[in-house]
Amino acid sequence: MLEFTWPWAALALPLPFLIYRLISRAPRQDAALYVPFFSVLSRLQSDNENLTNSRLLNLILCTLIWLLIVLAATRPQWLGEPIQLPSTGRDLMLSVDISGSMEAQDMVVGNRQASRIDVVKAVVGDFVERREGDRLGLILFAAHAYIQAPLTFDRETVGTLLEEAEIGIIEESATAIGDAIGLAVIHLRTRPENSRVLVLLTDGVNNAGAVSPEQAGQLAQQENIKIYTIGIGADQVVQRTFFGARAINPSAELDEAVLTRIAESTGGRYFRARDVNDLVDIYEELDRLETIEQDEQTYRPTRVLFYWPLGAALIISFILALVSIPWLALTARARIEVYEEEEEVELVSSGGKAA
Repeated sequence: MLEFTWPWAALALPLPFLIYRLISRAPRQDAALYVPFFSVLSRLQSDNENLTNSRLLNLILCTLIWLLIVLAATRPQWLGEPIQLPSTGRDLMLSVDISGSMEAQDMVVGNRQASRIDVVKAVVGDFVERREGDRLGLILFAAHAYIQAPLTFDRETVGTLLEEAEIGIIEESATAIGDAIGLAVIHLRTRPENSRVLVLLTDGVNNAGAVSPEQAGQLAQQENIKIYTIGIGADQVVQRTFFGARAINPSAELDEAVLTRIAESTGGRYFRARDVNDLVDIYEELDRLETIEQDEQTYRPTRVLFYWPLGAALIISFILALVSIPWLALTARARIEVYEEEEEVELVSSGGKAA
């Protein structure tokens, strides 16, 4: 359906006519001139009809340009058919740790080692694709926390932003878990109470930021935001050195006690992901979160069209500029110059005979 955003702009349509009728023309003062090449101009009298046609064409083009400009000023737009948004779902904020420790290759995919961040991208990416009906948001954090995607139904964009996240885009030497939770609280607290969910994934301990995880957890509890925390990282990795092989715990810094307290205080749960299968199982369980009824919403896709009449007016303006060039005057001037040359030749010839 065609719609005009500013239909009142059409009131400007009669403006040129009103100016023409109400404002008097400037007086013309013609001077009497002696025209030595009057005989040549008289031969151009037949071109008057062409001049009249040119003026009529100019008037038509100027009128058309004005109509197109006014049409563009009304901001025409095409409204598509109404599209109904999902009526059930959650407001789900994903908070992903991208500190330097997420580069640790202690996860096994198939028969090869993989980094924690690569596994998270794959598993969480699939999780995002399945969240039809949910509003999803994405927070990335390391030494600081940043909102990468606000709550949106556009799952494809959220998945793309997660896939493009790289270690190092945020200062990676520390982990601000409290700031990540606090930022999620800011974006979730205006949503319906029974739909506010935060899923936070990390592999470390809070050692940066302005807010502690406990304080941020209390804020989330006050705002009825349910938090699910996930601790990722293997419990044991065999490291080979010059002195032989030894087993180390790459997740020694993971603060499971704090993550558990935060989750339980808000009505959520803490999950431990030691390998890829654990992480897949966790997100499958998160898939079964209870849905809530939300108000039905519809929207109509809008396509703006003002640039079409505006572009047409611009093209016609170029045509008008070409038409307005005084081609006849240039032709007449060329003829006059030829006539003057002929007159000079005749004078020279007659003068030579007289001599």
